[in-house]
Amino acid sequence: MSVVEAEKKAAEEMKVEEKGGELLFCGSTCWSLSRMKGAQEGNLVSPTRLRPLVGVDIRVVASGSASFHCVALDVEGRCYTWGRNERGQLGHGDMIPRDRPTVVSELSKYKLIRAGAGRSHSVVVTEDGLSLAFGWNKHGQLGSGSARNEIESSPVRCHVSDVKTTACGADFTVWLSSVEGASILSAGLPQYGQLGHGTDKEYNTKDSSVRLAYEAQPRPRAIASLAGKTIVKVACGTNHTVAVDSNGYVYTWGFGGYGRLGHKEQKDEWVPRRVDIFSKHNVLPPGAIISAGSMNPACTAGGGQLYMWGKIKNTGDDWMYPKPLMDLSGWNLRCMDSGNMHHFVGADNSCVSWGHARNGELGYGPNGQKSSAVPKKVDILEGMHVIGVACGMGHSMVIVDRTNVGDGLDQLDVYDGKASDEGSGEPGSKDHVKQSGKKGAAKTTDNSRKRKSKDASESEEENSNDESDASDEVNGQTEKKSIRGGKVSGTGQSRGGKKSSSAGKSTGHGQGRPPSANKSTNSSLEKTGKRGKPRKS
Repeated sequence: MSVVEAEKKAAEEMKVEEKGGELLFCGSTCWSLSRMKGAQEGNLVSPTRLRPLVGVDIRVVASGSASFHCVALDVEGRCYTWGRNERGQLGHGDMIPRDRPTVVSELSKYKLIRAGAGRSHSVVVTEDGLSLAFGWNKHGQLGSGSARNEIESSPVRCHVSDVKTTACGADFTVWLSSVEGASILSAGLPQYGQLGHGTDKEYNTKDSSVRLAYEAQPRPRAIASLAGKTIVKVACGTNHTVAVDSNGYVYTWGFGGYGRLGHKEQKDEWVPRRVDIFSKHNVLPPGAIISAGSMNPACTAGGGQLYMWGKIKNTGDDWMYPKPLMDLSGWNLRCMDSGNMHHFVGADNSCVSWGHARNGELGYGPNGQKSSAVPKKVDILEGMHVIGVACGMGHSMVIVDRTNVGDGLDQLDVYDGKASDEGSGEPGSKDHVKQSGKKGAAKTTDNSRKRKSKDASESEEENSNDESDASDEVNGQTEKKSIRGGKVSGTGQSRGGKKSSSAGKSTGHGQGRPPSANKSTNSSLEKTGKRGKPRKS
């Protein structure tokens, strides 16, 4: 495909996105902390319509690999949020969780075109290039210029201008701007170098203490090493960032465990580093898609081939550099997003998902498998044109074009949700799922699965704040900070990675690059047979 054809195709897809479509949801509707303890109540195991958004033209959906909340924008520019709200990340001026999508009234005077969601904060962009944010601000991730207020439950202005889009990691935010020489800016937690400013801003909390802390970056700052580049795409993982410039080159930086930066090693990168594989004849085309995931980034390169790297499966070797995912060769991939350890793709007239799942977030239905190591079609959406996807921690969202779907949407269930009792902050009535067709019955399981999957602790490893409260600890974010100046980063399970002891010696800031991690053998993964490949229609 030529560059002209790719640009034309991207423009056509943009027109469809502008039109919007029906939002479908699958996965856990349990927004409380009990979800991490194995609660399985209210799982929607098939793509389901949400009652407040039935018939609403949704254009943008956002969640994140560490997010327990959702953000959706309609074609009129209204913002809907729902999910967990213990730090005001829904923007309603309170900390009451919402089970139903609810309009953020304080944003009603703006027309919103882009959105992002972190662990406990949300960021939106207006058509005039302004950006507003709400939620947790301990590390300055709202970009408001100050981290004095740890929680902003109502939208505040971000100190950026001429913003085109935004992306959120767990506790940091990245903006793309049309300002020359400052096309990419970041703010928030710098612990693993995910801000790209060349430092983690680490310091001892007291002269006599070995407890480490990280200086907040509350004012968005342009990434100096990319000043001469025009960044056109960006995606954020829990503690790492992926960006693409106008020439199609890919840059990654931040936490390097499991090879998620694609540089054949596991060390952290404090400044953007170009991924060697995407160069010469394999640069990314203008219509390429990218996602970051928790620990497994992906992008489409030459010929639309999907590449992935990092921790791809629960078992087997990590992919230390980008490799083509042959299961989806030949497919026209339009959109993709990655959650904690699962992925959703809109391709041709199909929707494809795979990965490790516990809450029905792959959408395979009550009789389908819970997880899949290889890409597999979401049968109930076959024949539908998917124009947007978003994945969070245990949930997925899909936007489907209403054109030419016939009565397909009418066959899907409608989820009413629970009313929020604003007086007590507790949800009101019980879950109610109205079945309006025979397909895709929502499955509610009463018997909680006590057995925790092995990867639950690994994939939710990255709570970067040592001073986090009990709710963060329940999130399972326990990633270890690597010792600077020589040790590779990673978790206890990373090969070549070394845990740093909380009582260990604190080293100075980056004395050059740390030595390379023990290189993993490039042994090929088990080849997927034809039975595993999703078959094109």
